[in-house]
Formats: sequence, structure tokens, C-alpha cells
Amino acid sequence: MRRKIKIRHTAAPDYRYSSRTVSKFINYCMRKGKKNAARKIVYGMLDDIKTRLKEENPLLVFETALKNVTPVMEVRSRRIGGATYQVPREVRPERRMALSMRWLVEAARGKKGKPMRERLLEEIIAASRGEGEAVKRRENTHRMAEANRAFAHFSW
Repeated sequence: MRRKIKIRHTAAPDYRYSSRTVSKFINYCMRKGKKNAARKIVYGMLDDIKTRLKEENPLLVFETALKNVTPVMEVRSRRIGGATYQVPREVRPERRMALSMRWLVEAARGKKGKPMRERLLEEIIAASRGEGEAVKRRENTHRMAEANRAFAHFSW
């Protein structure tokens, strides 16, 4: 019997920037189904980018930050003959985007003492410059993949 074909749903573009990426990011920032609160945070952060960096299009800074955080390789655990190996694998495009957004939001949530909008703003500006927690996490992931390159032949 054939496997059911997976239906992939795509998020509708957001109403202010007509961007699917921003819409997706709003969903990642959302907690307990409060989408309006997440919208206020993300749109406020994008407005702050516009004022702080005097950037006409804050989406460029946002896209640059996402690109700098996006991982290319990751390690997956693979059990072979009683031993577990960390096998380096290339990351699928959908997962790349998911990981980069998740890492940005987690890095912003990890900071304390300021409103989420400001924490997110600082993390995205740092990521667009190639700094910050999320970029560090990507580099650690790449470092682990590089260190375990000897087990690449176990890739499935």
C-alpha cells in the first residue's frame, strides 16, 4: 500500500510587508496562541530597526540576520553495531529556515531584563553583523559536523 502524500501548508504572507518569512517568524514568536501579541513584538522590532539603523527597508536586515544564522550542516545520531555515532548531514531547506528562526527566538528569550521586542531587536542586529548567540550556535553546529566528518560514510 502506498504511503499518503504529505500536504505541505505554507503560511500566508503577512499584511504589512507581504512576506511569508515575516509571517512564519511571527508564528515562531507566538506563545499560547496569542498571535496579535506576537505581531506587535515583530512589527515593533522591525520599526525599531528602521529607526535605530536608519534603514529604509528593515526586511533587508532581517533577511541578512536569518541568512547568517542558517545552518548548512548538522549532526544526527546513528546507532551502528552497539555504538552511537554523530553523523554529519546536510540540512534540508525547510529545516534550515525553521532552525534559524527558532535559534533567533530562543536566543532573544534567553536574555532577561528587557521587553521581548528589544531583546529580539538586539539579537537580530547582532546576527545581521555575524555576532550573537544564534550565530554562535550555528558555528558550534558546523564545528561538530566538521569534527565528526570521519563518520560521514554512515550517512543514510
